[in-house]
Amino acid sequence: MKQPVNVSIDGSLQNETGKGKRPGTGSGSAVHRPKPPGRIKHLLTLVIILLLLWASARQTDASFSELFEGLPNMMDLLREMFPPRWSYFDNIVQGMLETIRMALIGTTIGAIIAIPVSIICAGNLMPSRWIYYPARFVLNLIRTVPDLLLAALFVAVFGLGPIPGILALAVFSVGLIAKLTYETLETIDQGPLEAMTAVGMNRIQLIVYGVVPQLAAQFTSYVLYAFEINVRAAAILGLVGAGGIGLYYEATLGFLEYDKTSVIILFTLVIVLIIDYVSTKLREKLL
Repeated sequence: MKQPVNVSIDGSLQNETGKGKRPGTGSGSAVHRPKPPGRIKHLLTLVIILLLLWASARQTDASFSELFEGLPNMMDLLREMFPPRWSYFDNIVQGMLETIRMALIGTTIGAIIAIPVSIICAGNLMPSRWIYYPARFVLNLIRTVPDLLLAALFVAVFGLGPIPGILALAVFSVGLIAKLTYETLETIDQGPLEAMTAVGMNRIQLIVYGVVPQLAAQFTSYVLYAFEINVRAAAILGLVGAGGIGLYYEATLGFLEYDKTSVIILFTLVIVLIIDYVSTKLREKLL
């Protein structure tokens, strides 16, 4: 005759004698834990990495000897950059403001376009894979093209000025924000969406009342992150004639005025650090 079994508060099994054991500790339910990777696996991984580095360096003709031989030239360049010519600072303020405006407008346009694009790419919101797979392919194609190349293409179409830079940053922002957003969309809680579907809400209402409240904070964080990147990117788009502070980089480097270039670099560094700090604090508040 089998003895009655009681379940204690802590989840252990007890018979009527009071003696019990934890679930999963019986002879028929042995737990097999995965073994940690051995030393041989770590050594093989290290060897493979070293071989890849060696092969890459050999194919690209990179060597430490060339690096050390170029150190004197690098020191000569640094001596020409310092001390900076601070009198040049007044000339680049407007260029830096234009760079920030380009990043702000480009990020805003990209964020607006990224909203419908990310919805189309989300597999849990689109009814057919024939819709979101082609959309993801186009999105990956957009992200493949570097922003500097986009700026050069837009310069060829629209001419010199900030407009090509804004369009290049907008396209880049679409690729970045839409990618992050649709991946987050596919991880949202489906419970509210199923409940809204059960009461007869259409797809637009599902997005407005079921998706937006769950995604608003993350989406804002992605937009701020894209703005940080675009400020850095906009600083060099002027090298291809797309406006901003990059025009001053091109001019000073072209005339070998490295002391002026150092002023631009330091000013850009300060602006980027301020924007990064403010953006980080805002994202911490949102998340």
